[in-house]
Amino acid sequence: MRRHRGKKREMGVSDVRPEVASVNGGAGAMAQLYMSPAELSRFICIYPAYINNKKTIAEGRRIPVEKAVSNPTCAEIEDVCKVAGFTSCIENKMFPREWNRDVQFRGRVRVQLKKDDGSPCLAQFPTRKSVMLYVAEMIPRLKTRTQKAGGGEQSVQQGEGGKKGKKKKK
Repeated sequence: MRRHRGKKREMGVSDVRPEVASVNGGAGAMAQLYMSPAELSRFICIYPAYINNKKTIAEGRRIPVEKAVSNPTCAEIEDVCKVAGFTSCIENKMFPREWNRDVQFRGRVRVQLKKDDGSPCLAQFPTRKSVMLYVAEMIPRLKTRTQKAGGGEQSVQQGEGGKKGKKKKK
């Protein structure tokens, strides 16, 4: 381990072997893929900031605001990619323009866009932008998103309580 100004630094998988990426198997088992740089070039990176409607273009959003999603997570992006049929994995990386260092904003998703011969893995997604637009379209339909939205409707709305306008003294 290296020491930086007296603090211990934890070593992660990327510190030991940068060419290793973990990919979830179909049965939920973790498998290790040893990828060369040439193989990694067929994978695209999708950071949650790319499809976040709370971000500006300067902050990293890459799709139009009306098509973007409110605060997407890496897990949601990976779930949508797996269902679509992509090979994908989550990496514990930070988006460089993200100022918030919370765990919620950490991570990026690697998605295999092209095969060995350079042709798209899935014909309906030839470009990285088409993948991002699809992911942004499908995240609001996820079960976790629809359950969260449904729970808020049960609260009873009350009228404006307690505050009455003060009269000015003359």
